[in-house]
Order: sequence, then C-alpha cells, then structure tokens
Amino acid sequence: MLVRAAAGLPGLRRLWGRGGSGDGAWRCFPLGRALLSVRGAEAAVFLQGLLTNDVTRLVAVREGPAGPPRALYAHALNVQGRCLYDLLVYRLHESQEEEPHILLECDSSVLDAVQKHLKLYKIRRKVSISPCLDLALWAVVPGEQAGDISSSLAQCAERALVLTPDPRAEVMGWRLIVKAGADLPEVIPGSRVESIQDYHRHRYKQGIPEGVKDLPPGVALPLESNLAYMNGVSFTKGCYIGQELTARTHHMGVIRKRLVPVRFSVPLPQESIPEGAEILTETGKAAGKFRAGGDELGIALLRLANINEPLCLNVAGDKVKLTASIPEWWPKTASK
Repeated sequence: MLVRAAAGLPGLRRLWGRGGSGDGAWRCFPLGRALLSVRGAEAAVFLQGLLTNDVTRLVAVREGPAGPPRALYAHALNVQGRCLYDLLVYRLHESQEEEPHILLECDSSVLDAVQKHLKLYKIRRKVSISPCLDLALWAVVPGEQAGDISSSLAQCAERALVLTPDPRAEVMGWRLIVKAGADLPEVIPGSRVESIQDYHRHRYKQGIPEGVKDLPPGVALPLESNLAYMNGVSFTKGCYIGQELTARTHHMGVIRKRLVPVRFSVPLPQESIPEGAEILTETGKAAGKFRAGGDELGIALLRLANINEPLCLNVAGDKVKLTASIPEWWPKTASK
C-alpha cells in the first residue's frame, strides 16, 4: 500500500534553491512526531466530526490522475474552540477494495492523549485506533542540487509508504513515512540526514507552528495560529467539536493577533525563557507572548498592530530586543 506524491510544487525550487545548506540534493530530517492509525469503513466519517478540516476529501472517489489529496492539515479542538492537538492526516490506502486507512501525525508527547480523545468519541463507529510504532516519519526538503523535484521525487514514491507534499505550506517541503530503520539513501538517493534542530530552525524562520510548545493545548486559538493560512480548516464541511467559535471569528473577519516568526538580537538559551513570557513595546505596552524557539529564532503570538515596532522580551531582568516579520508564504493581504 503506497501513497504516492501528487503534482510537484513548482515554488519549491525558488524557495529552497537559494537557502539550502551543503551539496545534498535532499535534506532529510528525522521527526520526533508520532503516528496513530485510524482504520475501518467509517474512519473518515468518524474523524470528520472531530477535526477542523474536511477529512472525507481523503477518501473521495475522483476521476483523473490527481485523485483525492494524500494529506491534510487539521486541529482537534476542545468544546471552547481552542486547539488541543495539531495533526497531519494521511491517506494510506490505494485500492478501492481496501478499507479506509488513515494515519494521524501528532506531537509524540501527546500520543496517548490523542488516542484517548479519539476513543472517547468512537462509540459504535467501525474503526480501530492504534499507534504505529513500526513507522518512521521524516521531513524532506530540496537542497541546492535538487533539480526537478517533481520527476525526481516521483521516482522515489515506490520505495515509501507515504511521500507527499506537506499540506501546510510549500516552504515545508514534503512528508515521508517509511518503515522504522529504513535506509534513507536507498529510499531517496542523494539525500542527506540532518538534525532535528535544523528542522526547527527552518520552522521558526517561516513561522510554522508545530507541537504543544508552539500550540499549548487548551490555550492556542486556531485562527490566531494561522490554521486557515496553512490550509487546515474547512468553513463549509459542517459541524465538528469547537466549530462555533472558529466559524464566528472567521465570519467576523477580525483577528488581531497571530503567530509570527521572531529573531532576537542575541542567542538565548531556550530554558531561560519561561513559557508565555510577555513581549513588550518600547513604551512597555504588552504586544504579545513568546511561544517557543532556540538560539536567536523563535515564534510568538503578537498583535498585528505591533509587528513592525521595536520589541523586547524581559529575560531574567534584562530586556532583550527582538524583531518580528510577516512570512512570505502568507497571503499578500494578510497583514492588512
């Protein structure tokens, strides 16, 4: 059972061709995220009522070479409409004769919590839910010598369980799922394994949140966390847990705070910054809160009105300057 990459992403050569490090055609990052299997005739319908995106699109029958999407981004919300878990959702079956098999990618620290959350709402649904401890998850991004990503990655798809563009944004490259212990150069010739720290640095540069530090469960709001910008919510699918606040905020069209990338004037040890540390303007006015980061890069929830102002973070009594920016992958009208 293979999930092959659909059409390539034409913007990736432009986005990565001038930013890659080293000579490898492909930069592969081992992710500390976990995978959960949801399998059965009602798998998509079951998840449809729990997640922000339209999961039924994964199993829709479509004619033509493109077919349904191979992956979606979504959040599971609580009843107050706040984020519980950020998830990438993959379709693992190819044949129409097979029962739907969906994989959920989540922060490894909340794997048990996600499983309990799903089982709480399972009731009589014909689905089985279990962790996939025999699978490994990788992020794959083109290096400087990647060349034509569409044709080269298409040749690698036969050697992977899942190889598909990251559904959140072009700048995040591709997602790869293989059997644990698989030799990456055999799956993707010309690839080079890099550290998870380098992966997080890239996320922070682009302002892409991932995991419970960036999206504190029961605290983060999905639209402030750029869920719509990352193709993670359907406003037409119907009811799901936490829908009311999300739909009302969307239709009002007023979002005053968003997660944005920030850069500090000096590198900061991550452990020195308390969770939710307040970010201030030069005049001492509250501008937002720091979420997570490392060295000189991070991600913060800031008021859009203060993004272009000089900002600082109070760390152990010292004020450390920082600058915020609007990511290039955002819609062009997003900052207005």
